[in-house]
Amino acid sequence: MESDVMVSKFKKICVFCGSSQGKKNSYQDTAIELGKELVSRNIDLVYGGGSIGLMGLISQAVHDSGRHVIRVIPKTLMPRELTGETVGEVKVVADMHQRKAEMARHDAFISLPYGYGTLDELFEVIIWAQLGIHDKPVELLNLNEYYNSLLSFIDKAVEKGFISPNARQIIVSAPTTTELVEKLEEYVPCHERVASKLN
Repeated sequence: MESDVMVSKFKKICVFCGSSQGKKNSYQDTAIELGKELVSRNIDLVYGGGSIGLMGLISQAVHDSGRHVIRVIPKTLMPRELTGETVGEVKVVADMHQRKAEMARHDAFISLPYGYGTLDELFEVIIWAQLGIHDKPVELLNLNEYYNSLLSFIDKAVEKGFISPNARQIIVSAPTTTELVEKLEEYVPCHERVASKLN
């Protein structure tokens, strides 16, 4: 019997996603689909630790399919974001800064549709890539054109001279999970290194 598992160059991917599910079922379905896509490539999940919203759906999908889940959560958020049965390894950290630093240790970043918290995490890893602190892929799952206005804003900043064309290439987007993960595998860093890599 042939295995459905594909070989990936990535071992653990950090997924930024919210503690809300969104108003459309497609957001929820896509979180589960992305979890299954990671599993099909033998990739483990690292994420913000909650068991609610899109966070809960993707972590359950990855865990149920037999891959490792690492949940990074600040101690103060545990009562709010951990409800019911938790899956995977729960790594408790002191605060939000420590959570972002811990999540940034892994191989790549994917952002699902978001709220304020995800936007904060996303832009921090984009800035770190722009500074050359890391050269990992940063990807947006542009489901239902969710990220179109953000991408238009960034393109305008390039046009007006506030973001370099090379820095624009840091962000990769695709409308489906399959296309996004394919782009992830093909990613080649193309921005300039202006700072030393940090551990």
